[in-house]
Amino acid sequence: MRPVTVTVGPLATASANAICLSQTPSAGSLTLNGSLVSGGVAILDTPRRVLITTTANESAKSFTIIGTDWNGQQQIEVITGPNANTVYTNIDFKTVTSITISASAAGSLTIGTTTIASSMWVRFDSYALSQTAIQCTINGTVNYTVQQTLQDPTDPTSPVLPYQVVWLNSSDPSAVGATASIQTNYTYSPTWAKVTLNSGTGSVSAVFTQFGNAPY
Repeated sequence: MRPVTVTVGPLATASANAICLSQTPSAGSLTLNGSLVSGGVAILDTPRRVLITTTANESAKSFTIIGTDWNGQQQIEVITGPNANTVYTNIDFKTVTSITISASAAGSLTIGTTTIASSMWVRFDSYALSQTAIQCTINGTVNYTVQQTLQDPTDPTSPVLPYQVVWLNSSDPSAVGATASIQTNYTYSPTWAKVTLNSGTGSVSAVFTQFGNAPY
């Protein structure tokens, strides 16, 4: 596999109501009226997590968020509401075109952005018996983690929905909550990998280089 470079960050300042200002919606659509909304669509600075903040117990309700991903393709995530707390999506949204709630809200809530975002996903050759070299280079102040998964939304027999993919942190402690540039590796090749920016005002670029050829 040729070297693949992905970058995440920098992120604009997070805002808890940048997508939906405070409202107490009935079952159905929320009003997209935050500062990021134009023409009924929330346009985020870069693909990043969407944050839900509630003032009451909404844990018996689900929120369905529809928007687009890094590639401009439609994506959907269904997320359980929090109990007078916050919760954020598992996938990153570049735009948000619709948010619905499964039942009337018990109290006011807002929708906005967090300080968290992930890079584009890197797909590996599952048949190559080889190691993968990784270099992460930072620019500015960041805290980030290299993550990988063996689950695959594109699997023809048992696909997993993108927002249900379970991502595991790198087994190398230096690649978890990292604040400096590093080199690390995988002794095996996962199905997908990414770099998640946990916080900070800077950016991280990661190069993934998978060595070897498929055994055929």
